[in-house]
Amino acid sequence: MQLDRRRFITGAGMAGIAGLAGCSGGPSGDGNGNGGGDGDGDTNVGMVYATGGLGDGSFNDQAQTGVQRAESELGIQYQEAQPQEVADFSDLQQEFASSSDPNYDLVSCIGFLQADALTDNAAEYPDQHFQIIDSAVDADNVASYGFAEHEGSYLVGQMAGLLTTQSFSAGAGSTQSDSTNVGFVGGVEGDLIGKFEAGFTAGVKAANDDVDVQTNYVGDFNDPAGGQEAALSMYDSGADIVYHAAGNTGTGVFRAAQERGRFAVGVDRDQSVTRESFADVILASMVKRVDNAVFDCIEAEVNGEFPGGESVALGLDDDGVALVYGQELGDAIPDDVTSAVSSSRQSIIDGDISVPTDPNDA
Repeated sequence: MQLDRRRFITGAGMAGIAGLAGCSGGPSGDGNGNGGGDGDGDTNVGMVYATGGLGDGSFNDQAQTGVQRAESELGIQYQEAQPQEVADFSDLQQEFASSSDPNYDLVSCIGFLQADALTDNAAEYPDQHFQIIDSAVDADNVASYGFAEHEGSYLVGQMAGLLTTQSFSAGAGSTQSDSTNVGFVGGVEGDLIGKFEAGFTAGVKAANDDVDVQTNYVGDFNDPAGGQEAALSMYDSGADIVYHAAGNTGTGVFRAAQERGRFAVGVDRDQSVTRESFADVILASMVKRVDNAVFDCIEAEVNGEFPGGESVALGLDDDGVALVYGQELGDAIPDDVTSAVSSSRQSIIDGDISVPTDPNDA
């Protein structure tokens, strides 16, 4: 069995070499992803990324940072697979699990859309260790890692809700004096992205119950044009700030913000850095430490402490999520806004603020 060679990028990132995947060997090719580091390379890791691929400046790139750190610090070897669509997940997971040259000690599955395929494959390959990010699979050979996205998104919403009620200008953006309106652009609708929306909306309403929140799900994590269209509609309907949880689709949100002279908020990584050309409109990013989750699971595998059957939750209290202000615009955000956000962060950690996970409860 062979898979379409377009699905595989080996090496460190998009500069790697596309290779074929055979049933006995998994992905092949040269480059940093084919091994390295200071250790003996006894541990092999297979990475199955989310749709949208590497170079998204967000979710997948954050996951890659984790495996690259493991290569550097732990001496593991790794190979990478980039699916074109959800239907590819099962085959790619199986390719790593069935490989004998090398044998993959851990297969890391990035993204909640992999859960259905992994539920079947974990049962099919009971001796294979798997990791899943952003979902939970109930199996002894799967370590599940989730994040309190709603907590970090609450802080984003509070910041946006406070700023839209003010006359605020910074970089290439400004708020509209006659509007108190913000927006949320999601990728694929579901429980996970719903947590982002729920937290964001709750934070906005906590700041000012009169602020309107527009919501649009594009239906794809790799559709910048769709993200741009959705955000343009929001800005044209009065939105000052649009927050995205949409992978590479969010690149279109940033383009729309620049086009309309408004603001945006990134996700997963500090996108004022990873999408530097849009730093003049990116107020902040809701960072998810996917890199830490990937690294921690690999480290546990290396140490013979794989947390199979466990679900690990990472929130504000352990820096699993955080609101990070933009490199260019962060210093311009008024102190009363940043102080209010900081206070809410501590209140969430202390349990004084309960953040909803369902948009219907926000």
